[in-house]
Amino acid sequence: MSSHSPSPRLGVLLGLALRDLVHDRKVSICMMASVVAVVAPLLLLFGLKFGIVSQMRHDLLSDPRNKEVKMIASDNLDQAWFERMRALPSVGFVMPLTRALNTVADLYVDSKRFIENVELIPTATGDPMLGEVRPPASANQVVLTAMAAQRLGVTTGDTVRLNISRQLNKVNERAQIQVQVQDVLPASAFGRAAAFVTLPLLVALEDFRDGFQAPLLNITKGEAPRPRQYFARARIYASEIEQVEALASFLTAQRIDTNSRLAEIKSVQQIDRVLSIVFNVIAWAAVLGCAASMIGGLMANIERKRKDLALLRLFGYGRQAMLGYVVMQATTLTAAGFSLGCVLYGLGSVLFDRLLGATLSAGRFVCRLEPMHFAFALGAALLVSFLVSVSGGLLVTKIEPAESLRDV
Repeated sequence: MSSHSPSPRLGVLLGLALRDLVHDRKVSICMMASVVAVVAPLLLLFGLKFGIVSQMRHDLLSDPRNKEVKMIASDNLDQAWFERMRALPSVGFVMPLTRALNTVADLYVDSKRFIENVELIPTATGDPMLGEVRPPASANQVVLTAMAAQRLGVTTGDTVRLNISRQLNKVNERAQIQVQVQDVLPASAFGRAAAFVTLPLLVALEDFRDGFQAPLLNITKGEAPRPRQYFARARIYASEIEQVEALASFLTAQRIDTNSRLAEIKSVQQIDRVLSIVFNVIAWAAVLGCAASMIGGLMANIERKRKDLALLRLFGYGRQAMLGYVVMQATTLTAAGFSLGCVLYGLGSVLFDRLLGATLSAGRFVCRLEPMHFAFALGAALLVSFLVSVSGGLLVTKIEPAESLRDV
C-alpha cells in the first residue's frame, strides 16, 4: 500500500467553495452588498464626471473658433514671421490677413438679392473653419456661410458678383468680379454672413482700395502694385485646445496683443481638475471602507467555519489550496457584486440623463462611461478583492487538520 494518498481534485474544492456561498447565502448577500454599495455610487459619480467634462470638451473641440488667437491691433508681419509661426508645434493654421477696412465687400445677385459689407476671410487648405469643405481653388471661387447663401438665395455652383469701391484723385471708382459659389458652410460652422476667399483676391481688393492696379479685378488704372512683403494681421489657430495658452503667450512675448477664448478653456480644465480631486478622495475613502468591511467579514466567516475548514485540511487539502478556497469565494462575491452595481449604475444613469439632461439638446449626455472604464473598474475591484482575500486567507493556512478532531 502506498504511503502517499492521491491529492484531492482542485475542481472539487472550487465546487465546494461555490456551494458554500449558496448555502451560507445570508453572509454572501451581506458581502455582495458591501461591494455594490461602493461600486454603484462610484460608477455613477465617475459617469457624471466623465459625461459632463466630455460634453464640455466636445463643445470646445467642435467649435474651431476656440482654437483661434485673434490679433487685436495691426502690425507689420513679413513672410519670415509667417514661416516661423508655421514651424511652431503649437500652431495649427496661420494665414496672412489684410487691414480690417479691406476685408469687406458687397455681394450682388440682382437688385433684390444683395448683401453689403460682407466679411471676407482668406482661407487655404487646412483651415479649421472650413472643416471638411474644400477651400476655393482660385480667385474666382468663394465659399459662403449659410447665412450669406440664404440671404442671397444661392447655392453651390451659382454665380454672384463681388463689388468694391474706392476714391482715386477725388473720383469714385468701382470694381467687380464674378465669383462662383464653390460650397456653402453649415449654419453651425459660422453664424455670420461671410465669404471665404483666396488670399490673392483679398490682396487685390486691398491694392485696389489703396489706389494701385488690380489685374484680378481688370483694373489697370493707377500705379503697379508693389510686391507684397508685409501684412497687417494674421488668422492664427492653435494645433490643439491645450496649445492656445502657449500660443497666446508666445505672441504676447512678441508684443502682439491678442484675444482668445482662453478663459472658457481654463474653466473646463479647472472643472475637470476639481471633479477629479473630488472623485479620487471619495473613491479612496469608499475603497478603503469596503476593504476593511471585507476583511472583517472574511475573518469573522473564517472563525465561524474554522472546524469545517480544518476538516478540509484533514481530507488532504494543503495550505495553498485553502488559500485558493478563500480567494475563490471573495472574487466570486466581488464579481457578482460588481455586476449588480453595474445594473444599478445603468438605472441611475438613465434617471440622471432624463432629469438633468431634460434641458440639453438632442445627442447630449450627462452620465456616460466607456467600455474601457467598466473593464478598468472590474479589474480594480478584483485586485482589491484578491489582496483582501489573501490577507484574510492567511488565517486559513494556519488552521491545522487536528482541530477537526478536538470535539469528536
